[in-house]
Amino acid sequence: MEQHTTTTPPEPPVDVPEPDPDPGYEFHPPAREESWFGKAPDVTMQLPVAHPKARSRVAETMQLRVLRATSSGYTLRPVPDSGWSAAASSRRMWVSRLVLLGLLLVQTALSLRLQNTAFEDEALYLFAGHAELGHLLHGTKLYGGFDSYFSGAPVLYPVLAAAVDSVFGLAGARALSLACMLGCTSLLYAMTRRLFNERAGLCAAGVFAIAQSTAFMGNFATYDALALFLLALAAWIVVRTAGSHPLLTLLAAPVAALAVAVKYASALYVPTLVLLGVLTAYQRRGLPRALARGVLLAVATAALLVAGLYASGYLSAIQSTTTARAVGTTPASQILRDCARWGGLAVAVACLGTVSYVRSGRMSEMPGWRGALPGARWRAALGLVLVGTALLAPAYQLHLHTEVSLHKHIGYGLFFAAPLAGVGVTRLMGPHFKYPQWAIFLGVLLLSNGMSQAYANYHAWPDSSSLVSALRPYIDAHGRYLADTYEVPVYELGRDTSYRQWNSTYTIDYTTRSGHHLTGAAGFRAAVAERHFTLIVLDRGNPTGQSTTVRDGLVHSTGYRLIGTVPYATAWGTSRFELWAPQGGGS
Repeated sequence: MEQHTTTTPPEPPVDVPEPDPDPGYEFHPPAREESWFGKAPDVTMQLPVAHPKARSRVAETMQLRVLRATSSGYTLRPVPDSGWSAAASSRRMWVSRLVLLGLLLVQTALSLRLQNTAFEDEALYLFAGHAELGHLLHGTKLYGGFDSYFSGAPVLYPVLAAAVDSVFGLAGARALSLACMLGCTSLLYAMTRRLFNERAGLCAAGVFAIAQSTAFMGNFATYDALALFLLALAAWIVVRTAGSHPLLTLLAAPVAALAVAVKYASALYVPTLVLLGVLTAYQRRGLPRALARGVLLAVATAALLVAGLYASGYLSAIQSTTTARAVGTTPASQILRDCARWGGLAVAVACLGTVSYVRSGRMSEMPGWRGALPGARWRAALGLVLVGTALLAPAYQLHLHTEVSLHKHIGYGLFFAAPLAGVGVTRLMGPHFKYPQWAIFLGVLLLSNGMSQAYANYHAWPDSSSLVSALRPYIDAHGRYLADTYEVPVYELGRDTSYRQWNSTYTIDYTTRSGHHLTGAAGFRAAVAERHFTLIVLDRGNPTGQSTTVRDGLVHSTGYRLIGTVPYATAWGTSRFELWAPQGGGS
């Protein structure tokens, strides 16, 4: 007989959730001490579980802790006033550096998009640098008296650029300028970050990186990029060492003196370096020590400059190119209009930043955070020094009534005004990027202006490739040549000719066949009449010096004939070069 047994089905498993290891609050231990009701006994949690065994397992796993009668049952962790801190952090530093790298890439693209053959100043400095190199290395005799009319020491930048040109050509010499301008932007960010904060530093670097003068000088092989880089390095040293030993400030003296030696007009910005050193040191060291630092820096820089001037004998060049330069005829209204076009918007933003900074010195967006807030007078003095420096080059060229290189010189002052322009952009955006549309609007406007202006200035001279091709068959090592801008053919033709064979239309020292010594217009007329030059190249669109006198002599003389013309186009219009050769050969 079969026995039937009844089997109880297995109880379904009960999933008990694991407690959160970090719930965001803290439980207090069971209250076993005296409370309102005497001893607080342990109480087992009664759970609404249907089966008694499941209820028993849950009860064994979890216990209900009786809260203290005087507490709410849990304690929240301390909550900070803000989700971020105004203190320095490695994360903010690396993010800022990545943004700066992006700005440097944009600056590089803006400079490299400018393409043209060598300008006359570039060609002059490069072939003069090759001549100086030959004199230094091989004792080759120098002609032309470069030290008498160059606006910087001919043994500094021209030699450096020529050494690079020997290996990499004109593109390499221009890449040297690009490296200097990228260094300026990086030093500007570092300096502004120390004066204000990272955001102001990035905005300042952005304003400077897209300016027309920055893009232009970044692909232009002249003194300016190297001189500005040295000034930027001296300014950074002054700010960086403001809280250090006073003797460390002297590190800026040789750098500033070298900047003046590279380009004499850089002396205009040495007082700014001294005042910047006094202001930054005053904030940390007090007035007596700050003034002592300024005097120390000024005396050391002046001593180095006097020693260099005494050793080199470049006083006449400094007078002719800088301190006693010939006065031009450009109207003041035109100079002011071009200054406003090339740098007016950036300076206006810097003025806005100065006013805003004087009214409120707090740079942090964190509520209630003030940090080491400088006084309003100090803030006003800093703004006056930095923004006022942007007006030095325009004021100097207004005094001379000339626009020569004004589009480059504006970049010097813009470097010093850029920190306050960075403050202006940050104040327009507001805390936590509340109004980003203002920064975007300014960025687009500055970028479009900078690109179009740099392109126009970079194509203000003609492409010389067609002219050089036309000249090459007529050039040899024995000819004598006259040209409005002889520097470009001398550089482009290289070893096919020498700068000693060429004469500009500015000056001439000519002895006639009868033995008379003539200069100026009379000398040019006599040289044309006696067919002294093997080839004459005149620029009809940009006559220089005595070009009109020479052409009149050519037209009314039967000794020369027009052998060809080379048309060209610039950003300002079209014109042509004229090539004149003597009838039957020169004398």
